[in-house]
Order: sequence, then C-alpha cells, then structure tokens
Amino acid sequence: MRIKDIFLATIAVIAMTSCSSTTRSLTYFEDIKGIENGSISSTDYSIKIVPEDELLITVTSLVPSATAQFNLPLANPATQNAILQQTQPQQQTYIVGQNGEINFPVLGKLKVEGMTTAQLREMLEQRIGESVEDPVVRVQLVNFKVNVLGEVNDPGVKTASRERYTLLDALAAAGDLTEYGMRENVMLIREDGDQRIYHRFNLNDSETLSSPYFYLQQNDVIIVEPNEIRKDNSKYNQNNAYKLSVVSTIVSGCSIIASLVIALTVK
Repeated sequence: MRIKDIFLATIAVIAMTSCSSTTRSLTYFEDIKGIENGSISSTDYSIKIVPEDELLITVTSLVPSATAQFNLPLANPATQNAILQQTQPQQQTYIVGQNGEINFPVLGKLKVEGMTTAQLREMLEQRIGESVEDPVVRVQLVNFKVNVLGEVNDPGVKTASRERYTLLDALAAAGDLTEYGMRENVMLIREDGDQRIYHRFNLNDSETLSSPYFYLQQNDVIIVEPNEIRKDNSKYNQNNAYKLSVVSTIVSGCSIIASLVIALTVK
C-alpha cells in the first residue's frame, strides 16, 4: 500500500512539474510577472536608408506652383497583368540606387544612404528653401517589410506601416507564436552592409524590451524555433510515414508475387 502511495505521489509531482514548465514557456516576460508598475529603458528606433529602399517624397508650400517642379509627375500604377484596367494616378517613388543615391528633380543626384527619413527631410527643406519660402517636405519609407518564419500562426512577409516597428509588432502581425514556439529562443537575422548579423531574444525576459535589436529594420528576418515537443512529433510523423511506405511496398510486392503464383498454378 505504501509503495502504491509513493508511486501515485511521484506521478502527481511529475505532472505538476510538467504543467508548470509548460506554463512558463508560454508566458511573456516572466521575470516581471506580478509587478504592477515599473519602467524599462528604450532604444532609438530610427532606421537608416539603404540601397533598394523605396521612398515617397512630396514637397508642398503655401504656393503650390512654386514647389511643383520638386515633385515627380503622377503615374498610372497599372501592372503587366492589368494594363487595360482603370487606376487612379499615384505619386511616383524614388528607388535608392546601389551607390546610395536618388535623382531628385532640380537638385540632381543626392546621397541618401545612411540617413534617416527625418534627416533627409531636413536636408531637402534646407536645399529647397533656398528658392522657395517655407517648403514642407514629407519623406516616407514605403517598402518597410520584415519576414516572420517558424512557429507562428501566420508566417510570411509583414509590411510595416510606420518606422517605429518592434519585434512584438511583427509577432502580432504573424498571429503570435504557436504553443510549440520557443519563446526563449527567437532569432533575428539582419543585413548589415555586406554581412548578416544575428541576435537571439528571450521573450520570457523583460530585458528584450531594451535590446538594441527590439526595434526592427527593413528586411529583418524573425525565426521562431520549434520546441522539443514539435521536433519529437515531427520525427514521429516522419518515422510513421516511412514505416507506412515500407509496409505498403511490402504488401504491393506480396500481392504481385501472389498474382504470379496463382497465374502459374492455373497454367
């Protein structure tokens, strides 16, 4: 009787430990759980313009005709598959060349690589202000996209509508992690010139919120790795599929042999 009680108690402890472990792995920022108020330092989210970025730049002033020459003409955005489709003309955009330059009306070629959109706006307002009174310049990065892969509910390319775009924004756009995602091991891959750097986040730790990588940049890749349960399930399914294939092959072979034996016997 005593042995039975010990056995049942052991099973209960294992079950409770397993449940507790699962709960911790599904909780974000476990280290500040239960703390009602606090503060965490933030980092600069400004992103730098890089080659192949697409910029929408518009220039206005109190006298629209004075700044018209500094704007690209409107264009029909029809695609190859919809040449005959009626579309609303839209403002053209600038594609940053491999040399980091754009060709701006009147001002000519401008080196914009390495600048923020705010810095580019200030520079254009200063340059255009030499001939136009109080110009207003708007600079927008329109191809700000990140890739979210792995154990999320909706993986794929996610478009950011603003420059202040965080890791949590990207994961929310991807439908959050699945229950099989490793919250303590989320990897970021980022292009940095001619190399790629990587960084790992632990979403159970609030230090992630103050990481210099917390704010994302264009073309970042987020990869959520599967936990051991998902890996084991995958191996189990692969093994079962292999076994089923082998059994199916053996059954087919036996069927063929049986057919040949019957045919020879009849003759």
